[in-house]
Amino acid sequence: MPDEAEWTALITRYYDGCSAGDVDAMLATLHRDVVHWFLAPNTGSTAVAGAEHLARYWRKVTRMLQARWVVDGICATREQAVIEWTMFWLPEGAAARVATRGAEWFTAEDGLIREIRSYYQLRPETTELNGFPYAERGYSVPGAERSLVHPGAEDHGPGGR
Repeated sequence: MPDEAEWTALITRYYDGCSAGDVDAMLATLHRDVVHWFLAPNTGSTAVAGAEHLARYWRKVTRMLQARWVVDGICATREQAVIEWTMFWLPEGAAARVATRGAEWFTAEDGLIREIRSYYQLRPETTELNGFPYAERGYSVPGAERSLVHPGAEDHGPGGR
């Protein structure tokens, strides 16, 4: 199973693929039997199963929302990884991008992402911890859709720069 550096590389490659809507890039990171679980009551909170289905799902979401994901923090063991992330996106009818902050729990099998459990609430306005010093801690912020953990995030996908 991956160590923390391998987890970081695997998950950032996955999110770069999501942000670019690149099905092949995502497939290179996903176990064929991957399952992605979502927190209800978000729109589309039904689990998505299978690598091809999940990759095509994110391609559709990216195009609809002009989304970019940034990995802001990671804590990992060989068996699992937990990340904090930010999705920058453009709500329908909005003039400016917003930031949705969330966390996900990953497991791996055969060096690929096997399960994702996602914790966030999608709202048409920025959602984040009240008063948390995101910029000072190296997290992504509006106008800088990258982090210390994921410095190349702005090289993938729509919006931002």
